[in-house]
Amino acid sequence: MFTKILVANRGEIACRVIKTCRRMGIATVAVYSEADRDALHVELADEAVFIGPAPSRESYLDADKIIAACKSTGAQALHPGYGFLSENAAFAKRVEEEGIVFIGPKHASIAAMGDKIESKKLAAKAKVTTIPGHNAAIDTAEHAVEIARSIGYPVMIKASAGGGGKGLRVARSDAETREGYTSCRNEARAAFGDDRVFVEKYVEEPRHIEIQVLGDAHGHCLYLWERECSIQRRHQKVIEEAPSPFLDDATRRAMGEQAVALAKAVRYQSAGTVEFVVGKDRSFYFLEMNTRLQVEHPVTECITGLDLVEQMIRVAAGEALALTQDGVERRGWAIECRINAEDPQRGFLPSTGRLVKFQPPPATLVAGEPGGVPPAGAPFGVRVDTGVYEGGEIPMHYDSMIAKLIVHGADRADAIARMRAALDAFVIRGIASNVGFQASLLGQARFGAGRFDTGFIAEHYPDGWRPDPAQHPDPDLLLAVAAAVHRRILDRAALLTGQLPGHEVRIREAFVLVEVAADGTRRQTPVEIRSVGQPFEVTLRGRTRTLVLEGAVRDLVVRGRCDGEPFCAQLERVGLGYRLSHHGARVDVRVLAPRAAELYALMPVKTPPDLSRFLLSPMPGLLVEVAVKPGQTVRAGERLAVIEAMKMENILVATQDRVVARVAAEEGETLAVDQVIVEFE
Repeated sequence: MFTKILVANRGEIACRVIKTCRRMGIATVAVYSEADRDALHVELADEAVFIGPAPSRESYLDADKIIAACKSTGAQALHPGYGFLSENAAFAKRVEEEGIVFIGPKHASIAAMGDKIESKKLAAKAKVTTIPGHNAAIDTAEHAVEIARSIGYPVMIKASAGGGGKGLRVARSDAETREGYTSCRNEARAAFGDDRVFVEKYVEEPRHIEIQVLGDAHGHCLYLWERECSIQRRHQKVIEEAPSPFLDDATRRAMGEQAVALAKAVRYQSAGTVEFVVGKDRSFYFLEMNTRLQVEHPVTECITGLDLVEQMIRVAAGEALALTQDGVERRGWAIECRINAEDPQRGFLPSTGRLVKFQPPPATLVAGEPGGVPPAGAPFGVRVDTGVYEGGEIPMHYDSMIAKLIVHGADRADAIARMRAALDAFVIRGIASNVGFQASLLGQARFGAGRFDTGFIAEHYPDGWRPDPAQHPDPDLLLAVAAAVHRRILDRAALLTGQLPGHEVRIREAFVLVEVAADGTRRQTPVEIRSVGQPFEVTLRGRTRTLVLEGAVRDLVVRGRCDGEPFCAQLERVGLGYRLSHHGARVDVRVLAPRAAELYALMPVKTPPDLSRFLLSPMPGLLVEVAVKPGQTVRAGERLAVIEAMKMENILVATQDRVVARVAAEEGETLAVDQVIVEFE
């Protein structure tokens, strides 16, 4: 067994690998860029080596620096994590040639599966079902259109070296094929240095289901069940679960056996994932093989009780797998939510900056332990995998994922309930996140019933997402909690000594709740709050609820019971009011005395300024292109500028015909949210 391993990655996955190494008694070496000097993975590792500037091409993608770090620290092996160089066959080969063990498959296996065109040919030879398509590189957009017509729309245009949703477009017409061909090539060239693309049939109502495989150097290979990854946004996975609510045992077994056949065909030695697209009739087709550890591997760890990072290390050290296919456990149900630094209310654009508050829910499962379960812990619970901490920075140079929230329940309903409660308790301030969106999504009836496909988010949130209190099954619950919190604060204020005689805090029972909508409109609702200490009796719209609040007044998470039922909500003080969030719904409310409410109703609503003359940056990022000049007339739909952040290219287009008055930002400039880029006449 190795005594020292270098982790050639950053963030959550670097911390994840370090924790398993620590449990196995293996020393670790972290590498870090200028942007990650104070990162959590640097603190957790036994040693850390600086490898360059913030851009990944000058640090985490620089093979020379990473190999030099291995040699200077005496690391015998290298774990690549996921992303960056994890599926770079040339890098894996060079690591092996330098006498360092690559903790992953052999470079030949990576090469065979890394090329999506060649991998489909290999899959067909191994008798793995593949999607109809043109499995060769396409040279021109017109050639792509010809192929798309011959296959029949809709089609999928994919980069041969693509991954993570980059270099992938769905086209339903000739025009979309031409545009998608160009975009895929550009994205693939920028992200992977390989602009080859191919075209295949797009399966309607598709589900994305993948099989986890594990192979060793002794010819053993098995599958560790499946993961359901159909909840996606722009081809990026959002929620994953294991097992799939859609598969029956016969389909599950057939997919697993095909995945193993493919892995054996390339002599696969490590943990890997064979991805399938599954039609509504449970017909399934091979998509690709990811020759690395997947982001969503924790759900497999939960249901099987295996530590996949440990398995990878043991296989790389030459050990044989210690289990057989019949011995692979499947226990309970696990769900993972990717917690991303993005703003759902701005079209899920990246959000960067300082984590003013970062308080994940209490974890009872621990990464690095078998199945994520601590030795003395409960069999089911919550796990949080992250690489950030409160007060740390979220840089714009890397991907947007800041944490993975995983729950393990007895069955799917139990897992969903645990996940919603955990999301309600996940506090993130300072940057925008998708926590509320995830909680809202989990409450959708079709998700609960397991009836969804990869188009679920686009179908249910066509205009984006807003934390609308009307989406809550019981909107008055949030108002009742706000009223009880306010009364609790008044009760405490009444106990303060030294109050001016005649002006002491007097507590009434009658109040008015003033809800303030996002557009500034207000709605008033009378409420009565009675208490002698706890519990609080809140009467709202003719219904009286009994609330018991737990914890301290200053807590950002309000826990308690309403009519005996437990609840957990997030509380913020916004000005003189309260912002309550629960199950993805949010309400801004002021609790006022009746006379104060009368006067407040007379206050004018401040109208937002007209910003239609400006093109504003919708997110923080790098301005890589300005496509217009002063005096130029632009038409609606024309390209204005391109901003790059967190590995994604975002094209800004004109929404109406205008004339450019001035360009306020320069190419290469780092932009803040709402910074002016272009001003129109």
